[in-house]
Amino acid sequence: MTSIWSALLGADLVVRHQLLAGWDTRLLEAGTGDVPLLLLPGTGGHLEAYARNVHALAADRRVVAYDYPGHGFSTLATHDLELEHYVAHLDALVDHLGVERVDVCGESLGGWVAVKYAVARPERVRRLVLNTPGGTMADPAVMERIRSLSQAAADDPTPERVRARLEWLMADPAAVTDELVAVRRAVYSRPGFARSMRHVLCLQDPEVRARNRITDDELRALVHPTLVVWTSDDPSGPAAAGLRMADLVP
Repeated sequence: MTSIWSALLGADLVVRHQLLAGWDTRLLEAGTGDVPLLLLPGTGGHLEAYARNVHALAADRRVVAYDYPGHGFSTLATHDLELEHYVAHLDALVDHLGVERVDVCGESLGGWVAVKYAVARPERVRRLVLNTPGGTMADPAVMERIRSLSQAAADDPTPERVRARLEWLMADPAAVTDELVAVRRAVYSRPGFARSMRHVLCLQDPEVRARNRITDDELRALVHPTLVVWTSDDPSGPAAAGLRMADLVP
C-alpha cells in the first residue's frame, strides 16, 4: 500500500478521524484556501480513490477527502443508508470545516450526493463537478451487477473478487493495479464490513432507489456552475446520460 500514498509525498496533509452527525469519520485534509474542495467517492469507495489527485489539487487550494458512513474506515453501518443520511453527514462536515461554502466533486454515488446536497443547501455550495453521477437511472441489470460484485467482494475479500469488482468499473483492466486491490482488500476485510455493505447497497433495490433518485426538477433547480463528466465506457450508462444531465442543469 505504500506506493499509492507515495503520490501524496510533499503534500501538506493530515489524515484523522472526526465525529460528524454521529459517525466517526475518516478525513484527509491538504492545502489551504477559503473555499474547500470536497472529494466524494463512489459506492463502496474510500478516500484513497483520490490519492493521486490530492497533491496537484492542494497546490493552490484546501482539499478534503473523506469516507462516508458505512464506508472505508468510518463507522460501519447497521441500518440502510439512503441519500438523506449522506446529505446530513455532508452538512455536518461543512459545519465542522467552519466555512460558508464549498466546491463539491463527486464520482458515481458522490455525484448523487453532491446534487442532493446542492438542492437541499444551495447556499452552502459554490461549484459542482459531477463525474458519472449516479441517481438518474435505474437499470435493473446494472443495479444487480453492482450489488452482486460489491457484496461478493465484501463477503469474501479475496484478490480475485476485489479485482473483479474493480475491473467491472474500469475501461482498461490494466488500470486495476495490485496496489489498488490491496488497498480495497484492507478496507473490505474490516470486521463487520460485509454487513455494512448490505446497508450501503440498499440503493440498488428498485423501490429504495425510486424514492432517492435525482429528478429532472432537481437538476433544473441547481443554481451553481456545474461540470458534468461522462465517458464512452462507463458501465452504468451511455455518455448520452451525461449529456442529458448537462442539458437540464441551467
